[in-house]
Amino acid sequence: MATKKSKGPGNNVIALNKKARFEYHIDEVFEAGLVLAGWEVKSMRAGKAQLTDTYILIKNGEAWLLGSHIIPLNTASTHEVADPTRTRKLLLHRKEIARIFSRTQDKGHTCVPLKLYWKGNRVKCELAVVTGKKLHDKRATEKDRDWQRQKGRIMRENAKA
Repeated sequence: MATKKSKGPGNNVIALNKKARFEYHIDEVFEAGLVLAGWEVKSMRAGKAQLTDTYILIKNGEAWLLGSHIIPLNTASTHEVADPTRTRKLLLHRKEIARIFSRTQDKGHTCVPLKLYWKGNRVKCELAVVTGKKLHDKRATEKDRDWQRQKGRIMRENAKA
């Protein structure tokens, strides 16, 4: 009997917004579906998506992903004019949209996407309600990251000896 290869946890991530985790404190995380065109899905399968400088806008009771960049493939979008930075609709429950909207109305809160990933054969977007970090918080984050890196090096050196 042939066994099916299981996908690892890292195989399903399309794009990460690393800058968001450095710039913001994450308060609450949501999962949303995306409304995409066929060429966009093919480009995402090829890993041609970016989330830098992307944000979420709540307008008329709907959530929208603004500023995301999906590079069109030459072979996938030959018959259609592809707009790589078009506004894409996010699929959320009405209560989730209301919660995000009410939280973003508070001073200092905003909503940003954290990552795009595959869940089965669908593209999902992990978004979060966040507050901005101060300069000293960013320094502490960087200091902690450096310590984790040094700790890993020390552990590897001790394992070899």
